[in-house]
Amino acid sequence: MPTPSVLLPPPPPPPAAEKPAQNQQPWQPLIWSLLIGTFLTRAAGFVYPYLALHLAGHGVRHVSTVLALFGAGWLAGQVVSGTLADRIGRRATLAGSLLTAAGVFPLLAHTNSLLTLSAAAFISGACYDAPRPVVTALIADTITDESARARIAGWRHFAVNLGAATTGAFGGILIQPLGTGALFTLNAVVYGLVAVVVLLTVPSATPGASEGAHRLGRHEAFVDPRLWLLWLASLCGLIPVAALFSSLPLMMQRDGLSAAAYGQTQVVSAVAVLVLSPLLNPWLSRRAAGAQPLVGTLAMGALILGAGIGSAGFASTPAGYAAAAAAAVPGEIILFVAASDICNRISPPHLRGQYAGIWGTTLAAAVIGAPLLAGWATATGGDHLVGLTTLACGLLGAALCLPLAALLHRPVASPHLPSVSHV
Repeated sequence: MPTPSVLLPPPPPPPAAEKPAQNQQPWQPLIWSLLIGTFLTRAAGFVYPYLALHLAGHGVRHVSTVLALFGAGWLAGQVVSGTLADRIGRRATLAGSLLTAAGVFPLLAHTNSLLTLSAAAFISGACYDAPRPVVTALIADTITDESARARIAGWRHFAVNLGAATTGAFGGILIQPLGTGALFTLNAVVYGLVAVVVLLTVPSATPGASEGAHRLGRHEAFVDPRLWLLWLASLCGLIPVAALFSSLPLMMQRDGLSAAAYGQTQVVSAVAVLVLSPLLNPWLSRRAAGAQPLVGTLAMGALILGAGIGSAGFASTPAGYAAAAAAAVPGEIILFVAASDICNRISPPHLRGQYAGIWGTTLAAAVIGAPLLAGWATATGGDHLVGLTTLACGLLGAALCLPLAALLHRPVASPHLPSVSHV
């Protein structure tokens, strides 16, 4: 699945001879470890995509309950993880969430009790994507240049998608001989190994935080209108992303297309991400180097996503659906990088984790909202209405960027909230 904003103009850049030492060292190894860790946790992230299959022996009501609890845990875990990252430190939170996941994933794999499954699903959901806000805060702590932050955010999104493609490829190969239990255990082992790397590479101190700042800023994120407009705009843009996995397969099924055809759309989408990320990242990095947050870029991403996935409502062939999935990919890349840029600029240093955690709930909320919206649209007007409502989500996300831009250019009332008007 979002420099620190200041009240005064930034100081002049240091001499050219000093830049490499300041921008490249000693943080470069930490950034690499975070990107590689992101890839590894996603590449071995078998729990989420194979959970429904693992629960196939249980009744439909029980399966739905467990899956819903996993989603609820995912949403809650973002806020809790981000808040703890500011309170107890980035390393403790990141390593703790990974080690908790390493302990609970095997329980999820090897229990048949509904009560135990439900508890394990909620905790697993809370830990599964808990590293996201912590890594976001660590990158913002480490890198002060907005252009470099955007470039790292782009490659981080690339690592997530490459990892997801790896999960699908290896899961498809290993699930028949090993079963879902072994895949969940492998997921746990990888999370445990990444936790060890975190303990060895991530500094224990939390930059920018102090006890006074904690007391003053404990609730700032929850009352910052800029963050909530960013949240709403991102949610509207991410509903089409979630629709790729919820609405698209059902529409293809209603058109008489096979599961293999849906698999092909996922392959096309993954290939598009791998091809377009290296092309779009330099452009996004240059835009982030400017004085203003990437609000217009965020609106562009939401529009592309709404139009791309929305066009699937008017497709009827494998090629048409694959084209819709591929057309949405640039919007997905743009939205994640732009939202990360805006979130970094509006978040105070001592609340970076909490801001990132609140923003991180958008993806979980989109996963919940997309099938509900599609279900209503299908029952009311069929696939065409599904496509139009998906497009409307993108349009609404872009429209919400207008008041967001106005707020970002207006001095904020609270003395503890950073202004971005001079960034």
